[in-house]
Amino acid sequence: MLPPVPALADYGISPSHGFLPSEIPLDILPDPYYTKWEWAVLNMQSLLLSRRIREVVDRMPMLSTAYLVSESEWRRAYVVLGFILHGYVWGGNKPAEKIPPQLTVPLFEVCEHLELPPVATYAGVCLWNYKSIFPDEPLDDLHNLACVNSFTGSLDEQWFYLISVAIEARGGPAIPLMLQAITAARDGNTVVVTECLQRLAEIIDEVGTLLERMYEHCDPYVFYHRIRPYLAGSKNMADAGLPNGLLYDNGTGKIDYRQYGGGSNAQSSLIQFFDIVLGIEHRPTGEGRPKKTDDEKEGIPGAPRHGFIQEMRSYMPGPHRRFLEHVNAVANIREYVEERETDKALCIAYDGCLSMLRTLRDKHIQMVSRYIIIPSRDSKPRAPRASSPRRNAPAVNLANARNANGKLDSKKLRGTGGTALIPFLKQARDETGEPAIDAWARRLLSDRPAETFASLSKVGENHDGNLEVVGLSGTWTAADSEGGICHW
Repeated sequence: MLPPVPALADYGISPSHGFLPSEIPLDILPDPYYTKWEWAVLNMQSLLLSRRIREVVDRMPMLSTAYLVSESEWRRAYVVLGFILHGYVWGGNKPAEKIPPQLTVPLFEVCEHLELPPVATYAGVCLWNYKSIFPDEPLDDLHNLACVNSFTGSLDEQWFYLISVAIEARGGPAIPLMLQAITAARDGNTVVVTECLQRLAEIIDEVGTLLERMYEHCDPYVFYHRIRPYLAGSKNMADAGLPNGLLYDNGTGKIDYRQYGGGSNAQSSLIQFFDIVLGIEHRPTGEGRPKKTDDEKEGIPGAPRHGFIQEMRSYMPGPHRRFLEHVNAVANIREYVEERETDKALCIAYDGCLSMLRTLRDKHIQMVSRYIIIPSRDSKPRAPRASSPRRNAPAVNLANARNANGKLDSKKLRGTGGTALIPFLKQARDETGEPAIDAWARRLLSDRPAETFASLSKVGENHDGNLEVVGLSGTWTAADSEGGICHW
C-alpha cells in the first residue's frame, strides 16, 4: 500500500503562506519577564556600534523558558536569542569563542523545542522575523512587509530578508497544488496533473521575478562588508578567528566545541520542495549522472541526495524537515510524465517547470557574482583610522579575514557556512534540466549558451570552468557537505 499524501495541517504548513507561519510572527515576547532579552535585541545596532553587546549579555540574568507558552512565543525567543548570539560572537574586534550560560542555556532549550540548531538560521532571520504593515494586504507584496529585527538597521539588510519572505509567500500556494497533482497522478487524472504543472511553472517564474528585486534596495558593498559578517556561523571559520568553532557554556562545567553553518537560503524548504515534487536529483559536486535504478519509484525513497542539501534540512524546523521527507516518499510526477511521453501537453507542462526552475537558478548565479564574487575580489585592507579605545583595531570577521601571511587569499575566502559555491550552483542548475522529457527541452535545458558565465571569466575561472571564490555562506572548496546563504 502506498503511503498517504501528507496533510499540511499535520506539519503546521499553511495552504496559502506555505512554510511561513499561519499567523504573523510576534514582534515582542508578551511576558515582561523577558524584557532583558527584548531590550538587547531592540538596541542591537547601538550595542554593536559601541561594541558593548558582550558586556550587556555577560551581565544578563539567567532567564527560564518556563514562561514561553505558545509556539509563536518559542519562535520569537529563537529569533531574539539568535540575533543576540551572533551579535555577541561577531560584535567585537575579534570573534567571541565562548558563549556564556545565560545565553547558552535558554538557547539550547528553545532549540530543543523547535528542533533547530543553536545558530541563526533561515527560519530565525526570515520565516519568523517579519511583520505586515497592513494586515489585510498580501504577504507577497514587498511594499507590505517590514523586518522585526536586524543587526545593522539598514534598509539593505531588511530588504535582503524580506525578499525571501515574499518568495515564501508567493511560492506557498504551490505546496497544496502539487500535493493535488500527486493525488491526481495516483488516480490517472492527466488533465489535473497538467493543469497543476502549468500553474507551478507560473509560480516559479513569479518567484524568479521577486528574486531579481534584490537589486532594488540591497547594495552589494553593504551586504558583503556590513551584513554578511554577522550571518556567519562557526563552521570553517579559522581565518575569521574561530579555528575550532564555539564553546557553548551550559553552566555544568562540561564544555565542548561545536561548529554550525550560518544562515542559508538552502535552508528554505520551499526550494527543496520544488526539486522533490519534480523529481530533480542533486549529486555531490563533480559527480556525474548515474544510471537509473528501480528504487526511484513512488513509495520507495531514493538514495540520499546531495550531502549539503541533506545537511541543510537539519537547519529547518522539525515539522518542515519531516514534511519534505514525507513528500519525497510519495513524489510520483516525474515517473508519471515519463510513462506518458506521447502526451505533449503534459510533457510541455512538466518541461516548462524545469525550465522556469533552471532560469531561477541562473538568476541566482548572476546574483552571487554581483554580491559575492566581485566584492570579494575588490576587498582590500584599509589603513586604520584614529578611533576610541574601544575600537583600537579593525574587527576580525568574514569581510577582512586574512591568511597566516596576513594576505587576502581569494582562493580561501570565508563565508557564513561553506561549499564549492559556483561549481555547486552550476551543477545544481544543470541537474535541474536532466529530467526533461521532450528532445527539444533536453537541448534547451542542457546545451543552451552559458551567457551567465560570460562575465565570470574575469573572476578567476579555472580551465575546468570552476571558480575558486567565496560566497555568502562559506569557504568555496570542493567539499559537498557544506553550503552557503543564498543557495537555491
